[in-house]
Amino acid sequence: MPNAIEMLREDHRNVQQLFENFEQASDSKVQICEQTITQLETHTTLEEELFYPAAREQIEEKELIDEAQEEHHVVKLIMAELKKMGANDEHFEAKFKVMSESVKHHIEEEESELFPMIEDKLDVERLGQQMQERKEELQQKSSRRSRSASKSAKSKTRSSNKRAKRQRSGKKARKASGGRR
Repeated sequence: MPNAIEMLREDHRNVQQLFENFEQASDSKVQICEQTITQLETHTTLEEELFYPAAREQIEEKELIDEAQEEHHVVKLIMAELKKMGANDEHFEAKFKVMSESVKHHIEEEESELFPMIEDKLDVERLGQQMQERKEELQQKSSRRSRSASKSAKSKTRSSNKRAKRQRSGKKARKASGGRR
């Protein structure tokens, strides 16, 4: 049975690896950014829906949970901006770096302060099972969205190609008729 805190630690390691991959990459930064955002969205949902409410019941230092949720809010704002950007945007890499630094800070606080404080107070196995089930649901939704987005992108490309072809054929017709139509 999954342990809730170990699941979160594993997610932390995975996203930190993506941050390193981004820094070392030269041509796949957008793809790495998209993977990072997908993982962070799933992770933050698990924490906000299941982990933080359970932790809040077990600790007196409620401000730790409040601060963690505010950190999530800031990262969500940055992710929304990154989703609208491309690798050629002059602030893309800087924005990703700010997001990664914010997330690394968040990870450090959770792992050094929050986790040790509640590890023995939570039923980490039961909570882990709930989190695993929710994670699978979120990953299925994310997978369907990415397939749908891929189909939409292909459709837009086909439409764009058809439009360009019509424009070229229209130019040829005007040229053949001496510009009269």
